[in-house]
Amino acid sequence: MDRNLALEFVRVTEAAAIAAAEWVGRGEKKKADGAAVDEMRDRFNQIEFKGTVVIGEGEKDEAPKLYTGEIVGKNREPEMDLAIDPLEATDSVAWGRYNAISVIAAGPKGTLLHAPDTYMNKIAVGKKAAKVIDLDAPIKDNIKKIAKALGKDPREVTAIVLDRERHQELIKEIRNAGARVRLITDGDVAAAIACALPDSGIDALFGIGGSTEAVLAAVPLKIFGGEILCRFTPRSDEDKKNIEEHLKKAGITNINKVFSTNDMAKNNLLTFTATGVIDGPLLEGVKFYSDKIMTHSIVVRGTSGTVRYIKTEHKAYS
Repeated sequence: MDRNLALEFVRVTEAAAIAAAEWVGRGEKKKADGAAVDEMRDRFNQIEFKGTVVIGEGEKDEAPKLYTGEIVGKNREPEMDLAIDPLEATDSVAWGRYNAISVIAAGPKGTLLHAPDTYMNKIAVGKKAAKVIDLDAPIKDNIKKIAKALGKDPREVTAIVLDRERHQELIKEIRNAGARVRLITDGDVAAAIACALPDSGIDALFGIGGSTEAVLAAVPLKIFGGEILCRFTPRSDEDKKNIEEHLKKAGITNINKVFSTNDMAKNNLLTFTATGVIDGPLLEGVKFYSDKIMTHSIVVRGTSGTVRYIKTEHKAYS
């Protein structure tokens, strides 16, 4: 991807993050998400490119803007596939909790998995442990192998997990393996990526979370040399049928397939852009001052492996 286009996307996530941050702690997650969607779509349509949303706000009949299949941009070259989440972790914003970002993953046409919006069981790690994880292995074995790859004792390993009722047994297994557990209420995209950042304090992500979030995390994890392994976990018979139909279109017949970063992000011409809305394990959030607004973003390019952390000062308008 052209480096200027990658940097254009920062302006998109910055605008969406600022719009969402206006709603922090107001108990209005739909309004926060709507504000972010409006800004992201408007900014996309100012850019010289043709983007197809392959992962977005839902199917066309469910989402009026940034729906799966929508074309954004000025309908010119280059042509890109987009996996987007204008506001990842809407509840965090609504209730003023930890961790929320605005995020875009992009690549040439056909490079990003068009995942149905459902759940996946996941394990994510950074580069040093990328070759040792196994989605079908016991948690204790994975923790032991991750610790060895990182040169740590299992008691020094920190795993991040969504704080959900369904994860009670998983949390016990991680603790029984000797590792620490860090719980988050929302936002497993940032949490998965944090596994690949040496200074984040996070070594692995475990648990069931959104399938679309898995694709968003796969792009930067692939660029960083990390790994995420996932398998669809249908919530009902109807959900299973929907997953099978989506996978069939992608030429995949096995619903039990374990997807890796290479399955979800298929070449190196990829970029990942995110701006923090609220402080989290990946980025600081939006900061409002009397005369300015500060944003904190990350841009990662697959072709060069370049990682840019961008702190931007925006003029505050009254």
